[in-house]
Amino acid sequence: MKIALVILAAGIGSRFGGGIKQLEPVDDYGHIIMDYSIHDAIAAGFTKIIFIIRHDIETDFKDVIGSRIARVCDEQGVEVAYAFQEITDIPDFEGKEKVAERTKPWGTGHAVLACDGLIDSPFCVINADDYYGKECFVKAVAFLGQREQSLNSGNAMPEAGCGYGLVGYVLKNTLSDNGGVTRGICSVRDGKLVGISETKNIVKTATGVEADGHALDENSLVSMNFWCYPKEFMDVLKVGFPKFLHSLVTVRDADSMKDEYLLPIIADNMLKEGVPFSVLESHDKWFGITYKEDKPGVVESFRKLVTEGVYDERLYGDICRCVKC
Repeated sequence: MKIALVILAAGIGSRFGGGIKQLEPVDDYGHIIMDYSIHDAIAAGFTKIIFIIRHDIETDFKDVIGSRIARVCDEQGVEVAYAFQEITDIPDFEGKEKVAERTKPWGTGHAVLACDGLIDSPFCVINADDYYGKECFVKAVAFLGQREQSLNSGNAMPEAGCGYGLVGYVLKNTLSDNGGVTRGICSVRDGKLVGISETKNIVKTATGVEADGHALDENSLVSMNFWCYPKEFMDVLKVGFPKFLHSLVTVRDADSMKDEYLLPIIADNMLKEGVPFSVLESHDKWFGITYKEDKPGVVESFRKLVTEGVYDERLYGDICRCVKC
């Protein structure tokens, strides 16, 4: 089965090196967090990796990680492709001139739309700078594979919209020891997503977890922006993005002009229209460098995973013969 992994990396700064958290090495071999996600995706059965970047960082990006991934994927028969997200890449619509001077990116939905023409299979979307663990990639392949098998056999799907999913992480497994974080807390019923509530300043406490003084259920499921989609989702974006742009110029509100076309908001709108999203629960621990102080703990966490045999010390050693990987 063909399945693609789309990695949101357009937010990486144009200056590489210190201060760019997505490119901070997390092991002694210089691998970054993105390497671990790609390793786990290939091992789980993904057949294509699509990097979403900007044109101005293409050369540097390939020097840091792209060329290495190309070698690994070439051995495994996995395709590598690039999509480019640019602020100026918007469709023609009435009022286009009113957003021509915008400098803020259009959001994650616009980023995925940059993959138009590259998506010909079910796919997943992840952040470049989050460690998700192995479990989610295996579950995603099984989830999307079940839909494809049903379609290929000619069987009708049990409900419209099957193939949409979100990996949910246990809140307490996604927190930083060094400050508050923002998480999308999921409302789930019978394994289906009901809604996502973006909650800011979530911190650990002596007794559990809270946000701005309000206690939260530390076992709640949260979104870490790991989405599963059928290929038809690209049509949803192509219809929805022009409508989003038109709404900005119609409202004529200065604040609304700063709005972004975001995957969680798109999902919420689809839920209201009756499209179901399954929630794939993961019990892996999330790692990420939200704060500079997070890095030592992240490095130690990866070192522990290597010591426990979860990963080869050379990372790609179990799937790639190239000694440079």
